[in-house]
Amino acid sequence: MDPANDTNAEHSTSYTFSKEERLCSKRLISQLFSKGSSFNLYPLRFVYYTPQDLLPGQTQLLISVSKRYYKRASDRNRLKRQIREAYRLNKQLLAQHKDQAPRLLAILYIGKEKKSFDTIQKKLISGLERCLSK
Repeated sequence: MDPANDTNAEHSTSYTFSKEERLCSKRLISQLFSKGSSFNLYPLRFVYYTPQDLLPGQTQLLISVSKRYYKRASDRNRLKRQIREAYRLNKQLLAQHKDQAPRLLAILYIGKEKKSFDTIQKKLISGLERCLSK
């Protein structure tokens, strides 16, 4: 194997959003919302928690957009795609501080109007930094 290809393969996988990174377990989701800490950075709300019984690994993410404010599924899906893309591009912030990073993270879109991708990305970056500092 060529060592140059190994570094390229490793670099390209760091910008993926795989199935293992998605938070799907109902037990973990209920733990996250019952025991987790939260803060708002409008238009996003961050809920984070690190359970003691969970083995160390990467952060699992849940993204949600309220049906109350966005009746059309296409609007909700677009906002979720924008949040997912912003997270995918900036998740290396959490990877650099694995010991401080929360294991479970929920990002909820609480804004009543659609914001641009740049706004969402800026708020997500500052939210991830704030999760690490607590």
